[in-house]
Amino acid sequence: MHFLLANDDGIDAPGLAMLAEVAAEFGDVTVVAPDRQFSGCGHQTTTDGHVTVEEVGPRRFAITGTPADCTRLGLMHLADEDVDWVLAGVNHGGNLGIDTAMSGTVAVVREASLFGKPGIAVSQYHRRRADGSMPMDWETVRPKLRAVFERLLTSHPEPGHLWNVNLPDPGDHEPPVPEIVDAPLDLGPLAFDYHVDGDAYTFRGRYHERGRTPGSDVDVCFSGRIALTHLPALVGG
Repeated sequence: MHFLLANDDGIDAPGLAMLAEVAAEFGDVTVVAPDRQFSGCGHQTTTDGHVTVEEVGPRRFAITGTPADCTRLGLMHLADEDVDWVLAGVNHGGNLGIDTAMSGTVAVVREASLFGKPGIAVSQYHRRRADGSMPMDWETVRPKLRAVFERLLTSHPEPGHLWNVNLPDPGDHEPPVPEIVDAPLDLGPLAFDYHVDGDAYTFRGRYHERGRTPGSDVDVCFSGRIALTHLPALVGG
């Protein structure tokens, strides 16, 4: 089995390194990732200029393009064998509910679906601590990733669909691998406001205060379980 990996946190992100390590337990890995941070870029692609590629290691490429560009270049030019699955992440932060419309992580596998390739986007939700920090022990992700892959790699999404996976905050569950739950997308709005200083408006998110429709991906993840969401790649799919 051959995996194409990408993300929106950049080629040096620890979540991508963990994803590559675990994916390598299941097959061969090619990594194509942006050379810098692209969080929140959605399905942006580069169509009005060139994208440069640097091979930074064996089967490991950094590009000047977006997450969706990574999928395109990986499938069309950089993977040296046919790709069976496209994997995205592990994103530093959740991609729940309507986040999926803005997420570069999800765009990686949405683009894969348009190529007819199955994909899994994985995000690690974590709450901001009282001191304002957001510490992350990426080793806690390893057993959860294995469990997700063991479940999903034997069951392809329907054509034109993808898997969006959100791992709960490590402090919200006791066993190394919490319950894995199929959960629909929560369509409720985000919780946020703006700090106003004269003519300057600064976005302030209140992620954990967002609504939690019972049984939805937000509710499942915030309750300390792994949320698996089966999504159409395009609206109406």
